[in-house]
Amino acid sequence: MSETNTAAGPIQTGAIAAFLRLAGGFFLHERRGRWLAFATVVLTLLQILIQIQFNFWNRDFFNALENRDRAAFFWQMTVFIGIAGASMVVAVYQLYFRQLTQLRWREWLTDRMLDLWMTDARHYQLERAGENDNPDQRIAEDVRIVVDMAVDFITGLFNSIVMLIAFVGILWTISGALTFALGGREITIPGYMVWAALIYALIGSVLTYVVGKPMVQLNTERMSQEAGFRFNLVRARESSEGIALIGGEADERRGLKAQFDRVFDAVHGLMRSQRRLMWLTSAYGMLTMVFPTVVAAPQYFSGAITLGGLMQIGSAFGSVQGSLNWFVDNFPRLADWRSAVERLLTFRERMRVIEEMVVAPDQPTIERVETVDGEEEMVSFRDVQVAFANGSVVIAEASADIRAGERVLVKGESGTGKSTLFRALAGIWPWGSGTIRVPPRSVTMFMPQRPYLPLGTLRGTMSYPQAPDTVSDAAAHAALDRVGLGQLKERLEEEDRWDQVLSLGEQQRLGFARLILQKPRWIFMDEATAALDEENQDNMMRLVLEDLPESALISIGHRPGLDAFHERTLHLQRGPEGAKLMLRPPQRVLRPKQDRNPFKRIALRRRARASP
Repeated sequence: MSETNTAAGPIQTGAIAAFLRLAGGFFLHERRGRWLAFATVVLTLLQILIQIQFNFWNRDFFNALENRDRAAFFWQMTVFIGIAGASMVVAVYQLYFRQLTQLRWREWLTDRMLDLWMTDARHYQLERAGENDNPDQRIAEDVRIVVDMAVDFITGLFNSIVMLIAFVGILWTISGALTFALGGREITIPGYMVWAALIYALIGSVLTYVVGKPMVQLNTERMSQEAGFRFNLVRARESSEGIALIGGEADERRGLKAQFDRVFDAVHGLMRSQRRLMWLTSAYGMLTMVFPTVVAAPQYFSGAITLGGLMQIGSAFGSVQGSLNWFVDNFPRLADWRSAVERLLTFRERMRVIEEMVVAPDQPTIERVETVDGEEEMVSFRDVQVAFANGSVVIAEASADIRAGERVLVKGESGTGKSTLFRALAGIWPWGSGTIRVPPRSVTMFMPQRPYLPLGTLRGTMSYPQAPDTVSDAAAHAALDRVGLGQLKERLEEEDRWDQVLSLGEQQRLGFARLILQKPRWIFMDEATAALDEENQDNMMRLVLEDLPESALISIGHRPGLDAFHERTLHLQRGPEGAKLMLRPPQRVLRPKQDRNPFKRIALRRRARASP
């Protein structure tokens, strides 16, 4: 959103329309949304009827006091108990249904935001395109703010409109006409208290708008700085080991203090704006307490109305004025709400841009085609060019065929795009051109350098992305033993942050345990053994050869000894216009079916290197 739009006021028709297009489907397409809205409307109308009855009770009660009518007084107290009881019941269920509407609407909108973000690698592409504006806060915090405040505003505005309609008639009738002389002429104003309420509310609304207008931009800035500060704190926590090892606490404190200074400045600016608005609203509220009585006093002193009538006028005036002052009373929250709406709409727009960037027919992207039943499973590159999101080319040319059962190693200097090619194979990197043909996702497994270990049990981590109950105890125990993590066998049902409990080397070995459990026909590795020593690397690669001898293996790596586990090598050669994928001559490889103990040769080779 542009700054011009942001400064235009607390809310605009365009923002409301965009929000309704994004979130209004809950009431248009969901039956429960319509029922909740209906229940909320009915309860609001009942509460207003009770308020009307209470207004008439107010008149009769004070008239009984003025007339010193004991019987009428006690009767009115009995009526009050009935009105209060009904009001309590309606108020309780009105609150419950309003909160239930907020919860269900938030659930519905959160599902749609998650669908936008966590689909077809859009979450990753958003970050790589440089459009990452704390999507976690947009989904977790802004959705809640937008929905909760929207329900409050809609119910409050509806209540104010119906109250205004109901009490304008009452106030017009009971206030009567005001007659006064001006310039020798007698002037009569019918329903003068209604006009007084309108003028009073109009003055308050205009002043509130003028004084509070800067709060929208200031609140947006505050939320942005708060999110940045929170992100830096989380980043410091996740990098605590590196900070501690290098002794970087002092520098981190300086960075965090500088970020908090920006938070301080943003909050302080908002406080100054709120202080100016508070001067206005405080004076306005105090004047409201006496304004209706002062305006109606001439009628009372002239004997035109009784004390009960004066109290009824004051109550009705308060209802009319409160309805007309809805904007004044809710201005600060409207500013907060609009800021949250704009952040949510900006997030939606960025996701739309990413989606168009990937699927637009006139936008050059890498075409990724999965083989279907009946076709030969293979990986092929056809005139593939891989670029960054800004358009700069990292791989200028890549053409190759890899057939089922082959074991191919992809090597190259740092910065030639090996990992980027890996992401393009996975379908999460769309930037570039050409065609990549891959097997179906159901028969492939991608193993990055740092395996993803989801929150939950160790069994769920090993079965991911499949359900935990797909892995039996016996299979899990055997897999952990095979990868040298037998000490974890008794912790299958334990929930923990396994990405923090295990070292990176242990995480990589757990990734191999996941591999032999799921047995894919195609395995793609990107530095999947980089944290392992040479012996453990050899053990893991031997595990792949022995347990999955028919599976194709495509590895990206530069560690010594990996060549022995692959049949051929594709080399990314750096060039002036980007790297090119070149075929290296075939090398001698270890074949499990021919070498009964392939690691005997590796051990002899190590011994030969170690001998003087």
